[in-house]
Amino acid sequence: MKPNTWNSLMLATAGILALTLASQAMGPSANVRGTIANVDGNTLEINQQGGGPVRVHLADNAKIVSVAKASLSDIKPGSFIGTAATPRTDGTLQAIEIHIFPESMRGTGEGNRAWDLAPKSSMTNGTVAQRPNKVAENKVSKVEGNSLTVEYGGGTKVVTATPGTRVVTLVPGDRSELKPNVKVFIPGATKDADGVWQADRITIGKNGISPPM
Repeated sequence: MKPNTWNSLMLATAGILALTLASQAMGPSANVRGTIANVDGNTLEINQQGGGPVRVHLADNAKIVSVAKASLSDIKPGSFIGTAATPRTDGTLQAIEIHIFPESMRGTGEGNRAWDLAPKSSMTNGTVAQRPNKVAENKVSKVEGNSLTVEYGGGTKVVTATPGTRVVTLVPGDRSELKPNVKVFIPGATKDADGVWQADRITIGKNGISPPM
């Protein structure tokens, strides 16, 4: 084997090894929910909901949003929403919460995937295809509610909201809102080799309204 070929092979192998080690250093992603206990620059100490304290480091360019009170009447045809929901026996979903994205965040997390808010729950982000329609009866719980058809790339889900469904809208936030005793939700954080969670997004509770996701 020629020296140049050997050197190229060694460099390529080293590059693959470095990428592998970097991947192994970062653990799987997880959602972090809790209350801020302390803020030190970009690092937050958070008392987890139902768990112990953790440290979360926010990227310099982390996306920061807060929540504001909303209602089903704020959801219009064409609204881009996210909804955590649980399955019903008729194949539709029952919404635990619905959050309305601002236009600037349209397309965020579009699709349907498993979620960790409740057993068997899912998260569906997509565009509302029609105005909520009144349905007479839920065959399982017999709770009257509103039905939304949510469309996303490759699929459609029908989601029913009940009187207990929490509805909020997401609004721009800033770092000045990151204070002790503020409730936060951090999606898709990854843990580094030192046990610190790394995040590029955070949702902040505001005016007594906590992130429902």
